[in-house]
Amino acid sequence: MSKKLFPTDILSQAIEVQAAWSQIDEGLAFGQLNMSALVMDMNGLRNIEHSLATLETQLTEMRNQRDALSQSSWDKVKRVRAGVKATFGDDSSQYEMIGGTRLSDRKSMRKSPLPAEQP
Repeated sequence: MSKKLFPTDILSQAIEVQAAWSQIDEGLAFGQLNMSALVMDMNGLRNIEHSLATLETQLTEMRNQRDALSQSSWDKVKRVRAGVKATFGDDSSQYEMIGGTRLSDRKSMRKSPLPAEQP
């Protein structure tokens, strides 16, 4: 993402400028720039910020739903594998087909030598 070319508190600064501008002279203009142009930008910014907050809430809700469905699916996958293992055995081709590792394909545990006692 590129570096922003504006401060993060732009809306609060724009509000301060608008308040000061209205105290100085509401009719004051700088070429095409007048107070109504600033107010329109501020209103647009507020609308977009509100829309972003709404979308972020929806995104969070969708992520929570995805996580709940993923957890539910994972529980079902584990139960199916356990059922196939119990029905056909842990060294069966059916257990391998369902995604389990057959007993004969597993590496055996290595026994590490006991550390020598020190005097």
